[in-house]
Amino acid sequence: MSAYEHLIDLDDYSDEDLDSIVTLAQDIVKYPRSYSERCGGKIMATLFYEPSTRTQMSFQTAMLKLGGTLIGFDNPSVSSVAKGENLKDTTKIVSGYADILVMRNPFEGSAKAAALTACCPIINAGDGGHLHPTQTLTDMLTLKMEKGRLDHLKIGVCGDLMNGRTVHSLLKALSCYEGNEFVLISTKELRLPDYIKDIITKRGCKYTEAFSIEEAVGDLDMLYMTRIQRERFASEEEYDRQKNVYILDTDKMAKAPKDMIVLHPLPRVDEIASEVDDDPRALYFKQAHYGVYVRMALIISILENRIHPLPLLKGEIIKDKHCHNPKCITSTEPYLPNSFKRSGDALVCDYCDSKL
Repeated sequence: MSAYEHLIDLDDYSDEDLDSIVTLAQDIVKYPRSYSERCGGKIMATLFYEPSTRTQMSFQTAMLKLGGTLIGFDNPSVSSVAKGENLKDTTKIVSGYADILVMRNPFEGSAKAAALTACCPIINAGDGGHLHPTQTLTDMLTLKMEKGRLDHLKIGVCGDLMNGRTVHSLLKALSCYEGNEFVLISTKELRLPDYIKDIITKRGCKYTEAFSIEEAVGDLDMLYMTRIQRERFASEEEYDRQKNVYILDTDKMAKAPKDMIVLHPLPRVDEIASEVDDDPRALYFKQAHYGVYVRMALIISILENRIHPLPLLKGEIIKDKHCHNPKCITSTEPYLPNSFKRSGDALVCDYCDSKL
């Protein structure tokens, strides 16, 4: 198993580690020139198997601002992946060329799978509908800069809560802080997965479910909007039934507190009307800019060994058991060890967190 200090899931880090990354990012916001040569001579590889604008470019910008250089691809069709090369071989080779590797892949648990055999630290830039930890670090920095705290907040999350990896990572991280309360706004079909609800409850935070923005927005500190993700649906018909259900407009904003902030991981489709952009509470573009600074802090923290994550695989290897989630990386990479954690009487896949 790889011994590098990867960022796969924020749960692998202590609260102190996460706070140190956010604090370092705040310092970089104030004194960016002091960090301009921090990664001189270092190489970052970015492997993006899915389209990305903000995440990919903010990582690239972060490394360039730190004085480093870049290699990688943003389209697997121009790499040996198009010839049938598996994930292990691609990441094993590329990680040997780089000091740090950032990867986005549509299969859940892909970043953890890559990290098992990589020759350098791996950063998870999104693994299917599972997790998006660096977006959550961006959200945490935004909250700290704009609200001054990460605890005792009432947070509404709206949209595709079933497949929204940004939502999953955000709720897991903020449930670690005292006094936070969550309002889950979605259709019945796109409710938050039970395993995330279990984590929230186990950590002592409260949550309620709502089916409209209007009924939830009146006393929130932050509203986190997400798009209904076309690429996560099996058919166009299923997507059409869910799109356009939630649209934040000025009428709904009029019902919200004067100090509530609106965040969105972007891209948006039509879930936030353009008229909202002029509202001073709409901070999603500013949020995207904060992403550069927090990724600078993360790169420094990993390359300078400032953080100490948990081991990658936390369960036991059970050779005759297989994850039944078709979106799990183990469905396409059969060489991976079948590792499962125990949750009560159930077995949970160590890669995608699905119950067996």
